[in-house]
Amino acid sequence: MLLTIPDLLSAEQVRHCRSQLDAADWIDGRATAGFQGSRVKHNRQLLEGSPAALALGDLIVAALERHPLFISAVLPLHVYPPLFNRYDGGQQFGEHIDNALRLMPGSRHKIRTDVSATLFLSEPDEYDGGELLIEDTYGMQSVKLPAGHLVVYPAASLHRVSAVTRGARLASFFWVQSMIRDDAQRTLLFDLDSAIQRLHQDHADARALLQLTGSYHNLLRMWSEL
Repeated sequence: MLLTIPDLLSAEQVRHCRSQLDAADWIDGRATAGFQGSRVKHNRQLLEGSPAALALGDLIVAALERHPLFISAVLPLHVYPPLFNRYDGGQQFGEHIDNALRLMPGSRHKIRTDVSATLFLSEPDEYDGGELLIEDTYGMQSVKLPAGHLVVYPAASLHRVSAVTRGARLASFFWVQSMIRDDAQRTLLFDLDSAIQRLHQDHADARALLQLTGSYHNLLRMWSEL
């Protein structure tokens, strides 16, 4: 499932992120790439674990925890601390698939990357190119969102970032281990949850809503991995 989550960050929060990122030191983005990605990754990245990266990452994770659409769609179990990248001067990231496992910083705990996420921090008119191109069931999808908007998609997807030929593209990216490993099952649960919420708003039959809600939780109980 490829899903856009609008306004994860407010305009004020985006301005705060930008002020911190504009003053930050950037390193070669290949520092966090695996063997496959390091051959096709050409960008710059905020040093992982730097004070700015940690503070901005905490801000983003707090926003995720408050966002009902993200919770419903992703059913997060573990969120990898957000990272930050910058593309300019023709930089790009060629076709790749994200690593299946990530070691959580400062621990021996690994997470499985079920869902990839990109939070846009530059407005689309600030740069040319820089589209996130994701191959899914319906072909290649091009994603270029307003600042503060998030896109989530299966981490197993083949994807790339096209060359930025004018301006600079700033973004945060991270991965999530979901309680539900299988993307088709997550999609089914999300569709069911969305339908239940709409029926609540329409004051549908209480008994039918109870049955649907029970089915949702029974499927979640059957499929979840904790």
